[in-house]
Amino acid sequence: MWTAFGPTNVAIHKVATAGELGDFQVAADLGAQVDTSGLPVERRVRHDLETARALTARNRVDDALSVVLDAEELAPGQVRHHYMAREIVLGWVRGTRGRPSRSVADLAERLRVV
Repeated sequence: MWTAFGPTNVAIHKVATAGELGDFQVAADLGAQVDTSGLPVERRVRHDLETARALTARNRVDDALSVVLDAEELAPGQVRHHYMAREIVLGWVRGTRGRPSRSVADLAERLRVV
């Protein structure tokens, strides 16, 4: 009935908890396994951002960028204004020697973090 309660939501919380505890390998591994297609868009996007944060922490920026871009396609406004998306993308920009890739620069511009 369009609620996010259930086994999938529990799995999402496992990902978020692992990330909060700094166990980014577990968060990245679990995050990729969770099928959120049956959940409301807001929950799906939040999970994608948690997964992208874990992938970024594991230095898998290309994978994380793909996840964020997928989330942006689902809910551009939510991604644009979500603190986690903004922190992730700003970290990519600041952590890049020289200029960031075109896709990261474009995303940073859309999120207004540069």
